[in-house]
Amino acid sequence: MANGHRKKNGNRRNGEVAQKKAFNIATVGEKIADKGFEQMGPNDLALPFLKVIGQLSPQVTQGDPAFMKLARPGMIFNSVTQDLFDGVKGIEVVPCYYKLEYLEWPDRQEGANAPVNTYPADSDILSKTTRDDQNLDRLPNGNYIQETASHFVIRVSNGHPQESALMSMKATQRKKSKMWNSMMRSVKEKRSDGRGFYTPAMFTQRYRLNTVLEKNAKGTWYGWKVSHIGAVENQATLDSAMGFYDSCLKGAVNVKYEQESATAKPVAESATHEQRPSKTPF
Repeated sequence: MANGHRKKNGNRRNGEVAQKKAFNIATVGEKIADKGFEQMGPNDLALPFLKVIGQLSPQVTQGDPAFMKLARPGMIFNSVTQDLFDGVKGIEVVPCYYKLEYLEWPDRQEGANAPVNTYPADSDILSKTTRDDQNLDRLPNGNYIQETASHFVIRVSNGHPQESALMSMKATQRKKSKMWNSMMRSVKEKRSDGRGFYTPAMFTQRYRLNTVLEKNAKGTWYGWKVSHIGAVENQATLDSAMGFYDSCLKGAVNVKYEQESATAKPVAESATHEQRPSKTPF
């Protein structure tokens, strides 16, 4: 009984019951930050793609393993977090880095969903291709070359930086990429000494991305609409954008390009095509 009495009142002190502190990870989380990730490098991470969901995208195709009940054509989709965003309301991003490449693809078929080769912007690979009846630039080996513009961005929500991501613009969206590039280059700020203007760093500006329905004689599809908002509003956003820019510049960001669909026809996204560039692609 005595032992039982002591156990029953073991938490009593001066006639009062000692209150056990509630656990709160925030009180210790900062002290143990980043532990467990010591052996994780860029090759162990998946950079999210921000994609426009189309009428035939897996996310809106019932029976497809990637089908999402709430997905609708015209929405914006994060390929890693699986987040869906209303394309009409759009999302806010800070562009951090830009890169143009030429990707060599085999014809889409199961098990062949990665580029065979990647060529830099100054490559003359297009001069070795022939345009086929599907409007694709074919190499002698049967593969095709796709001009791909990559915009590396930080998504911003309620003024706070969120995840880093990649927007891959090709085919019909290549024109949108060029327009965005021209928009970014046209932003000017007055120099502090009053002697003219300068072009601010790409990652100091915010843009809104919406989706719009587009069409031509070959069909309809959803594409990007880009508009300039203004300069970043806080140091946290600027620091995140600068950090992502540095990683991209150093080649520390691992990009794993994939074809949109393993069964779709390559011509599906090639509704329009600009005149093929010569050895200098841009």
